[in-house]
Amino acid sequence: MKNLRFLARLFTVALCLLASAVTFAQNKEPLRLAVSGVSHAHLNDVISRVGRGDFTIVGVYEKDDRIREHNGLSRHVDKSLFYSDLGRMLDETHPEVVVDYGSIYDHLATVEACAPRGIHVMVEKPLAMNMKHARRMEKLAKENDILLLTNYETSWYDTNTEARRMVRDGDIGDITRMMVYDGHQGPYEIGCGKNFTSWLTDPDKNGAGAITDFGCYGANLATWIVGGLRPVSVYAVANHQKPDKYPLVEDDATIIVQYPTFTLQLMPSWNWPMNRKDMHIYGSKGYIYQRNGKKMTLYKDGRENEVASPLLAAPYDDSFRYLKAAVRGDITVKPYDTASLENNLLVVEILDAAISSAKTGKPVKLK
Repeated sequence: MKNLRFLARLFTVALCLLASAVTFAQNKEPLRLAVSGVSHAHLNDVISRVGRGDFTIVGVYEKDDRIREHNGLSRHVDKSLFYSDLGRMLDETHPEVVVDYGSIYDHLATVEACAPRGIHVMVEKPLAMNMKHARRMEKLAKENDILLLTNYETSWYDTNTEARRMVRDGDIGDITRMMVYDGHQGPYEIGCGKNFTSWLTDPDKNGAGAITDFGCYGANLATWIVGGLRPVSVYAVANHQKPDKYPLVEDDATIIVQYPTFTLQLMPSWNWPMNRKDMHIYGSKGYIYQRNGKKMTLYKDGRENEVASPLLAAPYDDSFRYLKAAVRGDITVKPYDTASLENNLLVVEILDAAISSAKTGKPVKLK
């Protein structure tokens, strides 16, 4: 009897080791990735990583015939892998995950196609153009147990992670104010292509203009830094500084997000004289200035000093390394991480409130 129990245990251990070996081998294989939509300028994130080895593009969907024939991926992906039908592409190529580079409006359709098939999704920021779309996407993701992630360039800035650590460790005391500046000279001014700007400047496809395009960054970072704390209210002013170029959407905005103990000020704009994604965090004992992805300063004890932020470790240093690790189960996406569904539902709620406030001139209280 003892020998039988020993053999049974040995057999169980062998099965566990075999399963671990199989999982390890699978996780080393490139991620089977499909692309839905190719009109977003951030498609270069995929193009620049093709051939790196962490993913293989198994299919590309684009509904527009002209764009499907002429896009940045055409030089890197065989023509036979381009599809005009999303469902057919998914059924014939069997991706593990789909990354969406279409309009914000199209994010919902991508999730509606992928979720029932058990295919994970990562969209470019923001998650959705309004809360109606966001709630539908949330329901589909939860019902079908898929990851629904949102990618932001600022998630991979060394300085943002260091700023969050400083806040969490009490280096500047209690937060009293945050100010986040995001934007550039304007999509036309910096040379964004027609495929991108045709929907970026259309409120029916993007939800708004600069508010949607750049307001999401600061809302996302703030939600992450304060661990999902809900704001009390949102007040916004939207400007049309270049109505001849952007007649349908605002090109500049100021958004005041009031929390129980501090104020967040978001300044998304297509009218900055330079590209910027910087942030000030003021506290009761000092302040942090995150100048860009690599440079930051800390003011504390009456002195301001440059801070050398530690380099982010893989897979937290790159959107596609992160995506592969999350899909394969090597890491767990925590609530209110920058890519998480919880964070980005709150981001869309803040943006929705900002758009409403800008129209009425009144603050919007959040439930």
